[in-house]
Amino acid sequence: MPLWKQALLTGAVVAAAFVAWALYLPAARPLLTGLGVLEPMQRIGLIAAPAPAPGADAPRPAPAAVTVVAVAPELREIEDVVTAIGTARSVRSAVLAAEVPGRLVSLAVASGDFVKAGAVLAELDSEAARIALARAELLLRDAQSDFARLSRLRQSGSGTELQLQEAELALRGAELELRQARFDLQRHTLTAPIAGWVGLLDVEPGDLIAAGSAIATIEDRTSLLVEFRVPERVASRLAPGDALLAAPLADPAARLEGRITALDNRVDQTSRSLRVQAAIGNSGDRLRAGMAIGIEMSFTGAPHPAVDPLAIQWGAEGAYIWAVRGGKALPLAIRILQRSAEAVLIEAALEPGDLVVTEGVQMLRPGAAVTLAPGSAT
Repeated sequence: MPLWKQALLTGAVVAAAFVAWALYLPAARPLLTGLGVLEPMQRIGLIAAPAPAPGADAPRPAPAAVTVVAVAPELREIEDVVTAIGTARSVRSAVLAAEVPGRLVSLAVASGDFVKAGAVLAELDSEAARIALARAELLLRDAQSDFARLSRLRQSGSGTELQLQEAELALRGAELELRQARFDLQRHTLTAPIAGWVGLLDVEPGDLIAAGSAIATIEDRTSLLVEFRVPERVASRLAPGDALLAAPLADPAARLEGRITALDNRVDQTSRSLRVQAAIGNSGDRLRAGMAIGIEMSFTGAPHPAVDPLAIQWGAEGAYIWAVRGGKALPLAIRILQRSAEAVLIEAALEPGDLVVTEGVQMLRPGAAVTLAPGSAT
């Protein structure tokens, strides 16, 4: 075979092998692209151009709007609640004590009795005082007789002025002795200084009582006084007559109304607190002096947006909410001011007309279109 025919046949075989390599080996296409021969081979039809991906040239459909429940935030005043614990004492209390020594001869009251002011509660043996009173009355009558006799003599010119003055002085002394005797006798009778309930009695008739010994304690607990302390931050917001709620720690369900009666005149420098006194009604007579009383006072502040607790979300940068503004979803960072079971007071860059998403937050993205579901309130 002539040489030129052999060269032509060899070139045809190499060309066929090259085309087959390009057609059936996908790894060849990057190399052909680098040599710059892939595109010419595709134009002359040796290699088919890749089919376009389905929908590659078609415009992407707009994402569907997210359906959410959103409501307008409600403005509520922030509530500052101050609690304290104080000790109750009776509005009035008195200790009935013996002023003079003596033997207790009668006791007209029992433990727990209610007594009226001025009621006789006990009597001490007063025989010596009665004898002293009788002697003082006798001396007074004698002094009155002497003074009358000397007055008549002085008028007739028989008596002297000095004798009359001495008789008058004796008369005045006898009168004072009688007053003292009556006073001493009165101190043997013990009367209630105030109305109230008598505490437990530790004495019995026949006991020898020393001067100053306590016979009974009387407590007027128709209302109670409670002293407690509040932080200095609320000192300027308190005034006598302000209302408060009180409850004994032993029975927190017994909510009682009270009023502030007095404020201390200075803040304690150590505790930075102010001492406050309040009066609490005790119409049911359920409270006793000495009980621990819980105090609660509420103060209102500036209004802030209140949102449903379900609207609060948490991210890497803290708490936030989803707001609906212009039909689009917008995340807003918030600061929680106060939380309760039904609402959370927040501080956020809300604008008039914004809605806060409470349901459907899982599907939201910044700028996503939003459709309001039934139940949304604007």
